[in-house]
Amino acid sequence: MKFPTTYSLKQIAAIIGSAYVGPEDFPVLGMNEIHVVQPGDLVFVDHPKYYDKALNCKATIILINKEVECPEGKALLISDDPFRDFNVLTQFFTAFEKSLSSISPTSKIGEDTIVQPNVFIGNNVKIGKGCIIHSNVSIYDNCVIGDNVIIHAGAVLGSDAFYYKKRPERLDKLISCGRVVLEDDVEIGALCSIDKGVTGDTTIRKGTKLDNQVQVGHDTVIGERCQIASQTGIAGCVIIEDEVTLWGQVGISSAVTIGKKAVIMAQSGVSKSLPGGKSYFGTPVDESREKLKQLVHLKQIPEILKKLDE
Repeated sequence: MKFPTTYSLKQIAAIIGSAYVGPEDFPVLGMNEIHVVQPGDLVFVDHPKYYDKALNCKATIILINKEVECPEGKALLISDDPFRDFNVLTQFFTAFEKSLSSISPTSKIGEDTIVQPNVFIGNNVKIGKGCIIHSNVSIYDNCVIGDNVIIHAGAVLGSDAFYYKKRPERLDKLISCGRVVLEDDVEIGALCSIDKGVTGDTTIRKGTKLDNQVQVGHDTVIGERCQIASQTGIAGCVIIEDEVTLWGQVGISSAVTIGKKAVIMAQSGVSKSLPGGKSYFGTPVDESREKLKQLVHLKQIPEILKKLDE
């Protein structure tokens, strides 16, 4: 998320009431999660395991809960609770704006787009030309939809990221302020759920098709001309490259990459990145031929044990 104007380090520190290390006029251009940060962005870190990663990432302002040596060319904000203060900044720059009508007057809808009854379209939504939005679809604030997109009944675009910090007394929610972006010729099946990015975009690129009841997590990027079958669950921060096929009930854990033209067979569990151009199957997933051989060998175990007993 980029701020509407450049803020100084001193101004950001005043908003969250923190100490800072660096010139008071050090420029702060925006705030983002670590996997999408750019120079000028602020990122937060609150666990020693990730200190080095945060201090050496592209972000130039680090919100951190320990006094450490400041890397050259960067600035620090010292907070007793970076998670809390990151939320404070999110609310300061993107306060929730309630809707007063089912289709916000601030939304923009292109020519020849059909919006069926009972659709909700939030504030500052942009929808292109020639789309069909079926009944009971909910499109949250700031979503961007290209031309010739079809969204089937009951789909939800822009729901919050599933992102919580475990505290002794509760689960603390990280507030989402990102968007969902659908490019041209995308089709979203009935009852799909697509979470917005925490600070960036959850993106589905041109020509990709989702079956019914697919879940797409925050900040995930799905490439062009992919096919994703029913009841697939994709966690946050996943990268799916072009022309990937995911068959029914595939589960993908966070922060993995699936290469171009890969095929994941039904009911597979993906917990690691996979090269493109191959077919995969199973939980944990493996190349489909190898996995099927393993299943054949497993079936032979009872007979082998029987022979050993004899």
